[in-house]
Amino acid sequence: MWRWGRKKQKATARHILVSSREQCETLKLEIEKGADFASVAKTDSNCPSSGRGGDLGEFRNGQMVKAFNDVVFSAELNQLHGPIKTRF
Repeated sequence: MWRWGRKKQKATARHILVSSREQCETLKLEIEKGADFASVAKTDSNCPSSGRGGDLGEFRNGQMVKAFNDVVFSAELNQLHGPIKTRF
């Protein structure tokens, strides 16, 4: 998950939804080594947001599943975070 903005109780984020921790770790390493997040999301994410490079748009605190929401609204901005395990 990559978060790039947060305004009081609203945030914007991009994410890549995958089915395993191992795949997440592999993709995270690729991005940390310089791969473009949006390109990786388009080719590897299982979420409909993949067509937008993983962009989830703007959302309010409490709108997303708890594990994801907690990271988005507490972790450092403009950093790559994860893996984050959710029911998805």
